[in-house]
Amino acid sequence: MQLQWKGGAGTILINGTKYVLQQCHWHSPSEHTIDGKRFALEAHMVHESHDGKVAVVGIVYKIGRPDSFLASISDHLRNISGSNERDATVGVIDPRAIKIGSSKYYRYIGSLTVPPCTENVTWTIVRKVRSVTREQVRLLRVAVHDESNTNARPLQPINMRSVKLYKPDEENENC
Repeated sequence: MQLQWKGGAGTILINGTKYVLQQCHWHSPSEHTIDGKRFALEAHMVHESHDGKVAVVGIVYKIGRPDSFLASISDHLRNISGSNERDATVGVIDPRAIKIGSSKYYRYIGSLTVPPCTENVTWTIVRKVRSVTREQVRLLRVAVHDESNTNARPLQPINMRSVKLYKPDEENENC
C-alpha cells in the first residue's frame, strides 16, 4: 500500500543534500527492530535527491491508540479494499499530518527493502514508537489484495553497519 505524491511533497536536508518526498508505504510487521523488538507496522517515507540519491524515514508502530494520519485516510483505504483497481486518485493529502513524535532518530546507510534492493540508502528511523490500532493495520493489509498477513522482508543481519542514535537538540545535525 503506497501513497505517491506527483511532483514531490516537501523536503528534508541530510548532510547538506536536499531530498524530496516521493511516496510513503507501510510494512507489517516492521522491517526494523529497536532493542531487538519487532513492531506491528512500519511506515517508510521515501525521498530522492535531484541526483538520484535515496533517503528513507522509517516510523515504527505498536498496537494501541489510533494513528491520526491513518484515521484520516481510512475511507480511502476502505474504498481501495473493496475495489480491484490497482491505482486510485485520492486528492491532496498533506504528508505533514504523518506524526513523527520525536527529534531523536537512528541513522545508517543500507539498502532498499524491496527489489531491486538499491544500496547506499540513507535510513533514518524515528526513535519514538507510535501507536496504531489492529483495525488500521488490517485495513492496510486488505488494501494490498495479496491474501498475506505480512509484507515485510525477514530481518537482515547488521553486516558491520554502523547505526548511530542522534539527538538533534544536543547536536547540530540536519535531518
